[in-house]
Amino acid sequence: MTVFNHFPRKEDMFFEHDEPGRELIRETIRRYDPAIGPLETMRLFAHELVGQGSPYIRFTSARQNYVQTIEASETLKSRIRAIRDEIAQLIAVGLAERVGRDPADAEAHLAADMLLATYTVAMWQAHRSYRQHADAGEAAATFLRLVDQGTRGIQAALVGTPYA
Repeated sequence: MTVFNHFPRKEDMFFEHDEPGRELIRETIRRYDPAIGPLETMRLFAHELVGQGSPYIRFTSARQNYVQTIEASETLKSRIRAIRDEIAQLIAVGLAERVGRDPADAEAHLAADMLLATYTVAMWQAHRSYRQHADAGEAAATFLRLVDQGTRGIQAALVGTPYA
């Protein structure tokens, strides 16, 4: 029972770095340069994480065990989808507030959901690349290439909004 003093669900033990990751996202949104724009800031954030060797974007054999455990568990996959939705909400509200719009702004939510979809696809594909080639540099390049490509698509979809 003492474990539940620290984690609301046993699945949350597996995602212990979730809250520090959320704070990192909040800080990134707070510090974005209006001359660059919020979507470009989030794209550069991915590059920053890779450049710093962040534990959130790491491609190692040990990390592969973690990813494969998630892929093999419906409960963990369900929890990671819920976390993804919570982070999309956090990003949408942050984006809307940064450009002076209501937190329920539909375009902010569209941007956030597309951004999270981009990051999700990029991450899973990068892990697949690592499993195939055991090359962390190639996996990181795959991740960044897909984040860049996805961000360009999101920016095109949001032309005429304050998010592009």
